[in-house]
Amino acid sequence: MIYLQGISKSFKIAKRQSGFRQAAKSLFYREHTIVDALKEISFSINPGEIVGYIGPNGAGKSTTIKIMSGILVPDTGSCSIMGFTPWKDRVQYVQNIGVVFGQRSQLWWDVPVIDSFELLKDIYKVPEQEYQTSIELLIETLELQNILYSPVRQLSLGQRMRCEIAASLLHNPKILFLDEPTIGLDAVSKIAVRQFIKTINKEKGVTVILTTHDMNDIEALADRVILIGKGSLLYDGQLEELRKQFGSQKTITADFRKNAKPIDIQGATVLSRSPEQVVLSIDTEQVNTSEIITQLSNNLELIDVSIEAQPIEETILKLYKEYQI
Repeated sequence: MIYLQGISKSFKIAKRQSGFRQAAKSLFYREHTIVDALKEISFSINPGEIVGYIGPNGAGKSTTIKIMSGILVPDTGSCSIMGFTPWKDRVQYVQNIGVVFGQRSQLWWDVPVIDSFELLKDIYKVPEQEYQTSIELLIETLELQNILYSPVRQLSLGQRMRCEIAASLLHNPKILFLDEPTIGLDAVSKIAVRQFIKTINKEKGVTVILTTHDMNDIEALADRVILIGKGSLLYDGQLEELRKQFGSQKTITADFRKNAKPIDIQGATVLSRSPEQVVLSIDTEQVNTSEIITQLSNNLELIDVSIEAQPIEETILKLYKEYQI
């Protein structure tokens, strides 16, 4: 469905030093530097996938999304999405995609939300019956009933983002590009947005490309991640494989009947200790979890044991460090 081959994009940035003299000089002559935003990026995405497109600030994520949505034209390389070249076939192509930029709005600021939806219906030439079916589903699943007739400028950030997602789906696109869709949202709004993305992916088969710095979004939604750093593609694979490669650390929390004696567990590091609880860190590449639990049960009268994998943020941080980004 989505094929990128050798995509490169660079930007010409003007250099300017501080001070009045330098400002006056820049009116007649400016020095420039070339910034390579993307370097020979290639990947493909199959229909129905949810892919997390991740990387640090300035890595080239948003540039890639803008190229795939037809906003930017690459310097070199080819991009074919559903048989279209995004920047050449924009009129036909945009009928098949939805785009949400977390820091940009496609809603009209001073008019009620429902009026923006009606305008977008006319822009995309959505048939009335199809529009009514879509809007009813979106209002119900995104809980927009109480804000439809409020001007966009009066909405909270979480309310606006839910409306932005609804607006991007009014014309039933087959592909949804989400660039930081949960930025600044509270926990309740984030959960609502994540659940909705799962629903449209499962029920309608919408392909989702998600860029975000919130690794909980990636963990909750994506099975596959693509890592980009300094404009280059660094990793493309399953999230579970990433966990196996970089997430061997686990935390074991054991609750037991009161016992103040010293605890010595071979192969584990004690993170905290109280008379009724101990928290251990282990590396599963060095020792089996079952061996640690056996040692605990031999030394203590256990009440409860919980095992937690390394947080996804720490796994991604290790990946960044390995690629020195």
